[in-house]
Amino acid sequence: MMIGLLATMSFNLVDTYFVSGLGKDSLAALSFTFPIIMLVFSISIGLGAGTSSVVSRAVGEKDEQAVKELVTDSILLSMTIVGVVSIIGLLTIEPVFRMLGAGDDVLPLVKAYMYPWFIGAVPMAVPMVVMSSFRAMGNTKLQGVAMIAMAVVNAILDPILIYGWWIFPRMEIQGAAVASLVVRLCGLLLIGYWLVFRYKLLVNPFNGSRIIRSWQKILHIGIPATATNIIIPASSAVIVGIVATHGNEAVAGFGAAVRVEAISLICFYALSAVIGPFCGQNLGASEFERLFRAQKVCAKVCLSIGLSVTVILALFGAHVGRIFSANPEVIEVVRFYLLIVPISYSAYGIVMVVNASFNGLGLPIPGVLLSSTRVILLLLPLAWLGNMLLGLYGVFISITLSNIIVGTWAYFWVNKTIHTLVKPATV
Repeated sequence: MMIGLLATMSFNLVDTYFVSGLGKDSLAALSFTFPIIMLVFSISIGLGAGTSSVVSRAVGEKDEQAVKELVTDSILLSMTIVGVVSIIGLLTIEPVFRMLGAGDDVLPLVKAYMYPWFIGAVPMAVPMVVMSSFRAMGNTKLQGVAMIAMAVVNAILDPILIYGWWIFPRMEIQGAAVASLVVRLCGLLLIGYWLVFRYKLLVNPFNGSRIIRSWQKILHIGIPATATNIIIPASSAVIVGIVATHGNEAVAGFGAAVRVEAISLICFYALSAVIGPFCGQNLGASEFERLFRAQKVCAKVCLSIGLSVTVILALFGAHVGRIFSANPEVIEVVRFYLLIVPISYSAYGIVMVVNASFNGLGLPIPGVLLSSTRVILLLLPLAWLGNMLLGLYGVFISITLSNIIVGTWAYFWVNKTIHTLVKPATV
């Protein structure tokens, strides 16, 4: 999963690298798109979390028919919700990005990127939900291979379409979005083949009463999980707005640093991707001791990996900044972000693992409370205060403090919750 997710996250990093060759305005435009892209990703991830939770528990209970019904109905649900969101997104690009702080210099570039990106949102979401089902069934290898293949094709298409190599026209920033669209359509065909012909998971999709029951089960986890994930890009939108008060160079540097951060957190994303199905399967099989051990293992991995990444980024942050820009102001923003914020990566990894664990246990509300506390009660007030007192660097410090506080709380909460689940089962 870690290798596959690394390949997937390279989409944004590769896009950022090639778009940076078009200048700082294009790089800033790409940075403005990040919160909206993460919003749609968060909806897809939330639907995948709901699907993974219910499917994994059905697998633990060895109910094969329920697995097939839930997978089929989850696909219909994701197509409906993400399709509606994409249409709304296409109709509101200009007002939304003006609200985020995009000026007349970068708004045309934002539009050029977001139009094809929204068109490809459903082909992105459906494979994510289907692959969450495969994970719930214990198959992570297929997802990893598919994600690696898609990332390689994207890396090949990006420079061809952005710069107009060979027989293709120069599309500039729009070329990055078109490349992603082509790759997602290919991924949809690949996952569809495995879904229909290898696993044979589809059943009659026109059973209305069954669909309603399945959607209720999925959305019981999916809505809170989506809310938990939406909180993050929503806060990112506010943070981007604060950063934008310091100019396009600051936005460009922040956007580049955040994309590097996504790669740096890859181990934690992988853990959260598998711990949810793991908890669901073991809860269905009443293997409570394995749930306790899993939380300890994940915490140790988060601490060791987080500290290692912190040291590496502190030493090489400036060099990373030069990969994306020759502008000294952009490089300085990247350097300082990667010097301060990674201190809290271990704690943030624990938050991600705990949120996914709660979803797998069929208890989505604690994840919402953890994420909303981190963002609403801590990050946003501290970011506003930090910006007032210390400027841009105060914003980065606020992110670090918020992660550490909530990560500590999350670890103790999930272990206490598992303990309460054991008692009724042993009565």
